[in-house]
Amino acid sequence: MDHIPSADLRDFISGDPERKMAFVDQLGGAFEEIGFVALSGHFLSDELVADLYREVKNFFSLPPDVKAKYEIEGIGGQRGYTSFGKEHAKGRKAGDLKEFWHFGQYVEADPELEREYPENVQVSELPEFNKVGREAYKMLEKTARYVLRALALRLELPENYFDPYIRNGNSILRPIHYPPITEEPKDAVRAAAHGDINLITLLMGAHGRGLQVQNHRGEWIDAIASRDQLMINVGDMLSRLSNNRLKSTIHRVVNPPRELWGTSRYSIPFFMHPISSMPLNCLEHCIDEEHPKGFEDITAGEFLHERLVELGLVKK
Repeated sequence: MDHIPSADLRDFISGDPERKMAFVDQLGGAFEEIGFVALSGHFLSDELVADLYREVKNFFSLPPDVKAKYEIEGIGGQRGYTSFGKEHAKGRKAGDLKEFWHFGQYVEADPELEREYPENVQVSELPEFNKVGREAYKMLEKTARYVLRALALRLELPENYFDPYIRNGNSILRPIHYPPITEEPKDAVRAAAHGDINLITLLMGAHGRGLQVQNHRGEWIDAIASRDQLMINVGDMLSRLSNNRLKSTIHRVVNPPRELWGTSRYSIPFFMHPISSMPLNCLEHCIDEEHPKGFEDITAGEFLHERLVELGLVKK
């Protein structure tokens, strides 16, 4: 496969059984072949997208000492600000050429999870920043819920299989700023080749070059969505659950050509995580002689901790 397939979520929620199952086949086929799909018909309005980009750019334009006060020690970067170059891909030492922010879950009616998750960090300098971030978080979470319902059907599961696991899930909205490149990078890129940790990722801002996906032939292909689409990909958690039937595809963000070094790049992924207690044990009906069980049993919380250690965000 040398391109990213497209799908329209409005087919799934149309009320037409044929359109609904055609979407399930489109989405499932793309995720089994290359692990990425460009999705239109989601729940983010153009106005909300514009508001979010405005607030994100305003935050990253703040002076370094102001941003630094929102970098919270001891929580593995799970909320608030993470400064430039601090995160690196699994197996690499060079930090990625980016800084980012994390909005986390807004827990409803679950005191235990409220204690488990760090609180969201409030930016006092920008009165609209947290409000707009929360609204975008909710719309992306809603979109992800329907995508997972379609994938449940693809995996021969009840349509609402994922619902109890993602309600109040440990999901993250991550606005990223890739600053202008001011000198020849030694061994660093904007985001080194990696797979995502979570169930699925919904990415805003993939309408410019930079994001690349590795297909099954080992070739890197540009992943470019239109302005009204989200780029959605399978994460390692869903790959484990499906015994690699759904592919968690390696991807990266490459440095721009030298003539564009002086420009910033922004992207805003939403990482859909379940609650920590969700078992990621391979589904029994995804295991057979041709596809032996490929992963050990583990919970989502245990797997997340392992990966945060590998990324250098949490100490063992």
